[in-house]
Amino acid sequence: MNSSPQVVHQRDGQDETPELERHAASSDAPVPLAREVAALWGECLGDREVGPEDDFFALGGNSLIGIKIIDRVSQDYGVQLSVRDFYLAQTPTRVAELIEQGRAAT
Repeated sequence: MNSSPQVVHQRDGQDETPELERHAASSDAPVPLAREVAALWGECLGDREVGPEDDFFALGGNSLIGIKIIDRVSQDYGVQLSVRDFYLAQTPTRVAELIEQGRAAT
């Protein structure tokens, strides 16, 4: 697993590391993959800005968009996600984790 150094800023003893970096550091998915998935979601959701931790349904996602994303993941990454797994994942970071798991299984 590749690891990149993280910059942690503290103010009054409080960790100011951005939430995304903290979560991504503990995630099984590489940050670039989560960002790629977020960009794909943004494209499918009408060219919206989507972050790696954004919730699919809160962004206005629906079943048709979900199926479109699942199809693109299959085409772009060679990993077939189940509809159930996709909807339970809910964020690009978690979908990226599923992609990594699918890649590891092959």
